[in-house]
This record gives sequence, C-alpha cells and structure tokens, in this order.
Amino acid sequence: MRSATLVAIALLCAGCAASPPPRCPEGQQPFVSALIYFGTATPDGVVSTQAWNDFLRDQVTPRFPQGLTTWDANGQWLSKDGTLTREDSHVLNLVYHDDASNENSIQTIVSEYKKQFRQEAVLRVTANSCIAF
Repeated sequence: MRSATLVAIALLCAGCAASPPPRCPEGQQPFVSALIYFGTATPDGVVSTQAWNDFLRDQVTPRFPQGLTTWDANGQWLSKDGTLTREDSHVLNLVYHDDASNENSIQTIVSEYKKQFRQEAVLRVTANSCIAF
C-alpha cells in the first residue's frame, strides 16, 4: 500500500514539472505566452484607467520593454471567503523567452499589483508557444 501511495505521489509531482519547449516549425521560435488577469475591484472602489496605465508604465513596461498587449474584460471568481465576485478586469498578454529573469519579472509584477491595489489574487495562465515575427 505504501509503495502504491509513493508511486501515485511521484506521478502527480511529475505532472507539475515544467514541460519542455515545443518543437517549433521552421521559421518559428519557442517562447512562453502568459495571460495575466488583473481584477479592478478594490476595498475602496475600483482601479481607475489612469491607475492601470500608471501601473503598466511603472511596473510592466520597464520589465518587458519589447512589447505587450492588454485588453479589458469582465469576469468573476470565487474568493477565499466563498463570495462570488463579478468585476471588470484588465488582461495582460506577454510573450517572452523562458528564463529566470522573465519569470522573476512576472512574479514581481503580480506581487506589486496585489500589494498596490490590495488584491487577494491575480490569475496567471502560461503556455509554451511557437512564434514568428
């Protein structure tokens, strides 16, 4: 029984490991694409358009000067206390090389947003991609 449990845990942990970069067709390169969802509801109201633009200018652009894409969205999520929250949000799409510096930059951006706008969570979805310019 103990062996079966250890094997099951090992298999589950293997699924958590980073997947290798994709094999890209000729003319394309492996990159990571991240979608990061920033909610706008705060304890005092909402993150204004100006505050969001300032955050992009001060926190995101210096870390990813090569480019980014954003758009506005509407969403909902279940908070830790079980409350369903519906709110406007900003989606940030970054495409970058998979390295420690970029990973650290994204973690810092998420942390700064959570701290500055008192957010419980910021959703991040990443995928290995093949891109061409």
